[in-house]
Amino acid sequence: MANVGKTASALVQRGLPIGVELVVNFLLPLLIYDQTVARLGEVGALLASSGPPIVWSLIEFARHRRIDAISALVLTGIVLSLLMYLGGGSARLLQLREKLVTVVIGLVFVISALIGRPLIYELSVASMKRDPRQHENLKALQARADDQRLKAVMRTMSFVWGFGLIAEAGLAAFLVMKLSVHDYLLYGPPVGYGCMGLLVLWSFLYVRRAQARGRARRAAEEAAARQAGTSPEGLA
Repeated sequence: MANVGKTASALVQRGLPIGVELVVNFLLPLLIYDQTVARLGEVGALLASSGPPIVWSLIEFARHRRIDAISALVLTGIVLSLLMYLGGGSARLLQLREKLVTVVIGLVFVISALIGRPLIYELSVASMKRDPRQHENLKALQARADDQRLKAVMRTMSFVWGFGLIAEAGLAAFLVMKLSVHDYLLYGPPVGYGCMGLLVLWSFLYVRRAQARGRARRAAEEAAARQAGTSPEGLA
């Protein structure tokens, strides 16, 4: 029963933030748009519906009170989103401009990999610093900061996330052009969450495979060292 209780508690702890994210970024914008479009028109209702996600992002940013790679990325997204909405234009144009934020962030990932400072590494360090339970993992990661194999893994992940975000923005732009504002608010977020889920799943599988290759390589090196130590040449 204790294990069941711990499992239930863990599910609640993980599910609650996800539930809040869905309410703030999906349900509330759709509800606000539907309730205000008759009075404010498409553009005004779309601007009103963008309020909860932006306010929530600001609250999360203020709550952590830490300037790191994650906070900088979130703040950049907030600022760019506000700038996109301040530009005015039709509802469809506002939706397209909002997806430019995703394109910009995707390009940041790609450029960081090209210049040898993969953003995935910085985000991983920032994430571990936020979790006291990751202290040992953080030390191990930082100790390998100059390891060429680790850099290759982080560079590949940054490229994939960058191009993945750009592809997601392209798919979202296609939906914006094909769907009404209401239908996009209904179907666009699930598509975006699905794309992010695929990127997270790929990252998990890729990291696990890289770790398995690393363990196999180290085991082979240790076996070779032991064999060399017991050979006639090693005893000489």
